[in-house]
Amino acid sequence: MSPVDEHPTTAPVTAQPMIAVADVEAASRWYQQVLGVTSGHGGPEYEQLLSDGQLVLQLHRADAGHHHGTVGDPTAPTGNGVILWFQTRHLDTAVQRVRSAAARVVTDVHVNPNAGHRELWLRDLDGYLVVLAGPVE
Repeated sequence: MSPVDEHPTTAPVTAQPMIAVADVEAASRWYQQVLGVTSGHGGPEYEQLLSDGQLVLQLHRADAGHHHGTVGDPTAPTGNGVILWFQTRHLDTAVQRVRSAAARVVTDVHVNPNAGHRELWLRDLDGYLVVLAGPVE
């Protein structure tokens, strides 16, 4: 049996995005405060952020080289073309966390007519575009 045959096309996948950041511990605190997630690893070079025990985001120090080398091209703008999208059933609570964190809001809470939900767009400490989306209430 070939490796393709061993894995049906309906097999579920889980996203585990990893982003390069200048300061893992500061970025971890920011995401914990803004998203309400918890640390699953901790440390100055690498972090796993969890929501209800599930990995939702990995942070890696941009200049930390390990077995896979550095993460990203240090001459390219951080986060260029990347949007980190987080869906929540409790957008109003998330908005309160964003406000208390004094996060840099790009587009305040609005209804996206194409998607049919509310969104809040902001920038994290490294300039990544972060979107929080939730139901229209």
